[in-house]
Amino acid sequence: MRILLTSLLLAASTVTTAVSVIALPFYDEKSWRSPLVMLTAVLWALFALSVLALRRVPLRAAVVLVIVGSVAIGGAALAGPPNTSTDSARYAWDGIVQNAGISPYDYVPADPALRGLRTEWLFPAPVIGDGGEPECVGERILTSNEPGSDQIVCTAINRAKVPTIYPPTSELLFAGVRFLTGPEPQYWPMQLAGLLMSLGITGILLRALHTRGRDPRWAALWGWSPLAATEGVTNSHIDILAGLLVLVATLLVSNGRRWGGGIALGAAIAVKLIPVIAAPALLRRQPWKVIVGSIATFAVLYVPYILASGIGVLGYLPGYLTEEGYSSGERFVLLSLVFPGASSLVVAAVLLAVTAALVWWKTNPDDPWLGQLVMIGATLLIVSPRYPWYALLLVPIIAMTGRWEWLAVPIALTARLLVPSTDVARVAIALAIVLIVWMSFRRAGPGSGRALLVWLRHPFAAKAEQKDT
Repeated sequence: MRILLTSLLLAASTVTTAVSVIALPFYDEKSWRSPLVMLTAVLWALFALSVLALRRVPLRAAVVLVIVGSVAIGGAALAGPPNTSTDSARYAWDGIVQNAGISPYDYVPADPALRGLRTEWLFPAPVIGDGGEPECVGERILTSNEPGSDQIVCTAINRAKVPTIYPPTSELLFAGVRFLTGPEPQYWPMQLAGLLMSLGITGILLRALHTRGRDPRWAALWGWSPLAATEGVTNSHIDILAGLLVLVATLLVSNGRRWGGGIALGAAIAVKLIPVIAAPALLRRQPWKVIVGSIATFAVLYVPYILASGIGVLGYLPGYLTEEGYSSGERFVLLSLVFPGASSLVVAAVLLAVTAALVWWKTNPDDPWLGQLVMIGATLLIVSPRYPWYALLLVPIIAMTGRWEWLAVPIALTARLLVPSTDVARVAIALAIVLIVWMSFRRAGPGSGRALLVWLRHPFAAKAEQKDT
């Protein structure tokens, strides 16, 4: 009965995932928002019930269910094109350009020099509207124009007049996928790559949890999560590759293989730069090996692109940080309540530095998972991005620790994306912090609050009173 109940819940999650992808297009502003918000809430509720039901399933059957559920839900996420992001259109274009022998940092997508590479699905021809003027039509089609002229360009690529922002590990994956499929297939190649990476993470988690004497059922926190399905597969965000590499880096370092961990970390940072926040938890013992390995890997990956494009490899990164409000502090939704303007940027930097120092100081080098969880999770709470796919870095670490309460972070970021309200974002992030703090004190046991106060007064005193913390 327990196996049957869990299977039925997974079947419901699979069907709901497919419906959310097929029936609710993100870009039809008049119809998508309320139904998609409700369906997303249903997906997270089904996920929670499935994980609860799995706790009572015998271990061997539970492992089978984790694998089957990961395949089913991830496969359902392939049912339609991306529904909350157009980023994978840029992924496809960067791959097409590279396979033509051109650096993706040299030209913007709308540049007339690349007309010969434009495919119909990425650059559909404009149609003549009722007023006799050309216009762009289509669910994911945006209107731009070629630099240096007023010629209209219809494209599925967002920010078609700025260079790519993605570092070399990402670009190598984009090129590899398009090398295998060619330019004509639309969104499914990157979605399939996302599914394969998601299943790879599930497999690694099952193995790692088992070998460390932890419950392999926790792998379901990744394999069945709506975040992995919708943002890792349907929208095929490249952050899933960063999450995979950070997971591998942490496993290698925890096993004493610091050179290998450094290489994996350097490759992860060269996916999207953000994974640099995974470094503090990996530097407790023989840090120079991890640092040298990661810097060397990062540099080697960048060399071919620097030789081709020079300083152009920075792409749109500076403009992106300004556009997103991080340079002015506007994006820090909680901090901006108390610290307006650029002052919230300073406070955020201090909080991140303190968190990194504490994680480095307190992390067990043989078991860095809790430190990794705190560093990545606290960063997402402080920075509060409006993109939930950034949490693809966090969820595999949640599975390794079993600290389910940290799933409140991707849920809060999802709420911020789907409900464009600063007040809603503040409430969601504040509730996530309250839940995490409350569960942390519960896990620490009686007397933990008093021990914390003692430690805050004098961190090096009263060690006897801190044993339970």
